[in-house]
Amino acid sequence: MNRFAVNSRSITPAFSESARIVLRERYLRRDEAGRLIEDAHGMLRRVASAIAAPARMFGEDAVFWEERFLQRLERLEFLPNSPTLMNAGHPSGQLAACFVLPIEDDLDSIFAALSRTARIHQTGGGTGFSFSALRPGKDRVRSTGGITSGPISFMELFDHATAVIRQGGRRRGANMAVLRIDHPDIEEFIDAKRTPGRLENFNLSVGVTRSFFAALNARKPFVLRNPRTGLAVRSADPQSLFDAIVEAAWATGDPGLLFLDEINRTNPTPALGAIEATNPCGEQPLLPYESCTLGSINLAAFVAEGGVDWERLGGAIRDSVVFLDNVIEANCYPFPEIEACTRRTRKIGLGVMGLAELLARLGIAYDSDEGLALGGRIAKFLTDGARAASAELGEKRGSFPALYGSIWPEQGFATLRNASVT
Repeated sequence: MNRFAVNSRSITPAFSESARIVLRERYLRRDEAGRLIEDAHGMLRRVASAIAAPARMFGEDAVFWEERFLQRLERLEFLPNSPTLMNAGHPSGQLAACFVLPIEDDLDSIFAALSRTARIHQTGGGTGFSFSALRPGKDRVRSTGGITSGPISFMELFDHATAVIRQGGRRRGANMAVLRIDHPDIEEFIDAKRTPGRLENFNLSVGVTRSFFAALNARKPFVLRNPRTGLAVRSADPQSLFDAIVEAAWATGDPGLLFLDEINRTNPTPALGAIEATNPCGEQPLLPYESCTLGSINLAAFVAEGGVDWERLGGAIRDSVVFLDNVIEANCYPFPEIEACTRRTRKIGLGVMGLAELLARLGIAYDSDEGLALGGRIAKFLTDGARAASAELGEKRGSFPALYGSIWPEQGFATLRNASVT
């Protein structure tokens, strides 16, 4: 009998009917004939059991953590990213949602990234890339004497592959493409989605820099450089580039802006290299080959009479950090490079959902000063609580291997389990 089968005595989580439809279509286990073999509670029990198991590696009580995780999940106080819900408990379950893969200026690198992308999408993950290292269109190829088609054409190749391979066999994959603002093909990239159906499996972000905004403010020409040679190709009007970004974003939703200098100013592990890309949704900047598992705390579950139940919320934050750290141990990684880089920094991404519902229940307008202040207080409470929980885990389980050389010892953290927590 399937251990996680339907249990008539189980506590039924308060999923809406729409959520139950999605669960049946994408998340609940089926047998080889396609018949459902678990319900919503069975799914949550399966996840709690699989993610609690790594506690044994550290001499902790896995049964305690299984019940603790199950309570959080059943009460809808916390939910992990989709691959964890889909794949936890499977012998080869890939549990992370976010990956960044490197792409260098040669065919071997491009097609290696394409192959890895297909495998990651097949297991339910999403991928981010910087295409900024690729030489511009019409640049010379020394080995053949021909000319290149440019980075956007290779984005289209990744886009077509993504359309063919569904994430985890259940949904289409997702990608993030980043191109630096100083790349000679930046105008084509900005307007790429104005053509219907083009790059529809990608989010697009222009990697902007302080030097670009300096040129914009000074109304001076902005130099575009060939990444292969580092030499200036031509100059562009920064105001025209900025206007094109705004107009394309208004018309199509893309591109967004990725503030590369600011991301690297707060890069927790600068000794490991510069960050050039994010996961598909843009909330998690990652180094090449890093993966990150995500989870969200449901703020609406922590409404108390007259305000937020800060004590219960703090407990949920601590448990969620343990959960996400356990995922790193329980995960079956698609490639050894990804496992090595992920374990080196042990990044987790704990976020929130349900802010609007929380404010509505408290009678606070979403865009009011009071709403903004409460949102800021919650964000600080989450960040401080998650980092404190990670420091405590670092004492018990050991810090992430790249701690020394990171920014954290200078900020007073002698131990820290995760380079990033939110």
